[in-house]
Amino acid sequence: MTSSIAVCPGSYDPMTLGHVDVIERARTMFDKIIVAVAYNASKNSLFDLDMRVELARASCQHIDNVEVLPVPGLLADFCREQKATAIIKGLRGSADFDAELAMSLMNRELSGVETVFIMGAPGLNHIASSIVKDVARHGGDVSGFVAPAVERALSGIFGRRD
Repeated sequence: MTSSIAVCPGSYDPMTLGHVDVIERARTMFDKIIVAVAYNASKNSLFDLDMRVELARASCQHIDNVEVLPVPGLLADFCREQKATAIIKGLRGSADFDAELAMSLMNRELSGVETVFIMGAPGLNHIASSIVKDVARHGGDVSGFVAPAVERALSGIFGRRD
């Protein structure tokens, strides 16, 4: 019996409830989801890779058959190593699609793995990691946008004004 494995990659700096929603819905379509926490040289990450993996694990602990792993190199190589049958990408709108299209085509060319796009839930479409960090940086309440472990980590860096 073969199982379907999907890789859900991202920098997850930090993981938001929008990311978790996409992973939860992807889990209904695949036997296993691997949340692939990637290093992105073009981004100045707030959290180091180990912390992003830890926070992603805490955010997804309630979802069956989800594994969180760091991506050591190319996503295409990682997908082959994990025997993935799909790559999952969440989209908030057309700008996300435009940004993801070239990557999905390159990943298919390099690994043979197709990308499946999942539209973000309307109530979560406004949540982006960069916005969450900005709200936290200015002392705002991010509890409605991230898991409790992520909220604590952000509060540990930025503090919180009540």
